Amino acid sequence: MAIKPLQDRVLVKRLDENTKTAGGIIIPDTAKEKPSEGIVEAVGPGMVTPDGKTIPMTVKVGDKVLFGKWSGTEIKVKCEDRLIIKEPEILAIVTE
Repeated sequence: MAIKPLQDRVLVKRLDENTKTAGGIIIPDTAKEKPSEGIVEAVGPGMVTPDGKTIPMTVKVGDKVLFGKWSGTEIKVKCEDRLIIKEPEILAIVTE
């Protein structure tokens, strides 16, 4: 199944959180929080203004992004969890 987001929506794969703390303590699954960073897998064409112009997207496929804890809508793609987020809900692009 291929997903093509519409307008200013972005398909994101969450990155796994570390299962160990800096001190070496293993965090159980029940205590983990949802990760708030991920990799962009697909982007829509951009938002359309009332006069018909398309505002291009800032993020692109492959970008590592930060987003709010409760942002977006969770979906399953090929039995894997994904997130569809509107571009304004993305807080930052992570650069190495």
